[in-house]
Amino acid sequence: MTNNPLVIVGSGIAGLWTALHAAPRKVLLLSASKLADGPATAWAQGGIAAALGEDDSPEQHALDTIAAGDGLVDEQVARRITQLGPAEVRALEQLGVPFDHEPDGRWALSLEAAHGQRRVIRVRGDRAGAAILEVLAKAVTEAEHVEVREHTPVQGLIGDGQGRCGGVWVGAEPENPESLAASAVVLATGGLGGLYALTTNPIGNRGRALAWAARLGAVIRDAEFVQFHPTAIASDRNPTWLATEALRGEGAVLVDDNGRRFMPDIHPDADLAPRDIVARAVFNQRRTGHGAWLDARQTIGERFPELFPAVFQACQTLGIDPRREAIPVAPAAHYQIGGIDTDLEGRTAVSGLFAVGECACIGLHGANRLASNSLLEALVMGRRVARAAGEEASDKIAAPADIKPAARLPDEALGQLRRSMSGHAGVERDAAGLNQLVHEIDRMVARHGQADELVVARIIARSAARRRESRGAHFRRDYPDPVATAQSTYLDFSSAMLTDP
Repeated sequence: MTNNPLVIVGSGIAGLWTALHAAPRKVLLLSASKLADGPATAWAQGGIAAALGEDDSPEQHALDTIAAGDGLVDEQVARRITQLGPAEVRALEQLGVPFDHEPDGRWALSLEAAHGQRRVIRVRGDRAGAAILEVLAKAVTEAEHVEVREHTPVQGLIGDGQGRCGGVWVGAEPENPESLAASAVVLATGGLGGLYALTTNPIGNRGRALAWAARLGAVIRDAEFVQFHPTAIASDRNPTWLATEALRGEGAVLVDDNGRRFMPDIHPDADLAPRDIVARAVFNQRRTGHGAWLDARQTIGERFPELFPAVFQACQTLGIDPRREAIPVAPAAHYQIGGIDTDLEGRTAVSGLFAVGECACIGLHGANRLASNSLLEALVMGRRVARAAGEEASDKIAAPADIKPAARLPDEALGQLRRSMSGHAGVERDAAGLNQLVHEIDRMVARHGQADELVVARIIARSAARRRESRGAHFRRDYPDPVATAQSTYLDFSSAMLTDP
């Protein structure tokens, strides 16, 4: 048996759940920040979608997932994840997560967009993410088989030149990294919202793991699908706060600057239409100068602090009282739907390299993630990846002369990239904008080298350019209709970085 540990990169719900279930394999968990302080999991307000209601079933949950995914969901994957999900939620509760229950003991369930019924499990209304992360961080810290290294940013992966991942580069500076050997590496690094000008993610979440994996030979799937949450709280703060979809599940409505509801004219489900439709509606309301506000005064009103304490606190910080005034909202980059292509055990095309959670793509979300399926996926896949990666064994590590970490992208260039991504690969796209984005990225590559963020941005832009249709979270102004047969987009490093438009 190898003496090298299983290295897990990332300390959100996916990384922590994987680490806990990898026992007895020795695990080294790397966190770029203090454990439980940095991951986007802590910001998840809605909760976990799972078929726990008396009138619900995994099959109904799978069908809602498939419908929301707009033709690109792997139906077998959806059924497998929804079948296994309820047991994972119960396991979390047994570990100590204080999920909400009704007075009679039944699960307290919320309704969110595109769900056929209430099936989102909450903690104190809108504090699910923070509560889950707190419990998991404590359990991992106490687990004898896990060593946690905080404040240890990863700069890249180490390959052996023969298609295998043998470790990671770590350190504050990519120019002087330390190599760490691994029996296998699990990427659980979260999303890429930090590549956009406005996001609900931690700014450091810029999808760099996609570039690391692609350089070693992994395939990136459906990168063009980035979900924009329609009701981020509009402010000068970035990352911005989120006004959870559960607010609309409890009756809050979207209105324009005259207080008129605009969603009933756009979709039969009105304010609970799929997220891509609501995001585009809010985007166009703001673009045309009519504005967009979330009005909870009549339906939630004085109960707001009790039902949604995190959103209420955010509003108060901005000088907004949602009991008496509507909340200004805007779309913000929220969830990475596509990612590193893996199977249902998290295996990538690179031996010894696994991916789990938001940075991975197993085909569950298709073109448009069903609300609150993300934490469910992280739990189900975390357990499966732990088992599969725990069976890997390698004492090899590549020589330090292998693929070295890419140079850091200067802050000024990163700011320019984020503005360009929002402008040309945001809620709406077209060929002219995507071509301009690729050329801007190429100019930055010529000046700064193939920085991780530039590689990921180019993968997104080229994937979006290839998809000449509108589907789910990907809307092309020049191709507003879907094609007859939906197919996933796959890109490797060499095709993503070709210099042709």
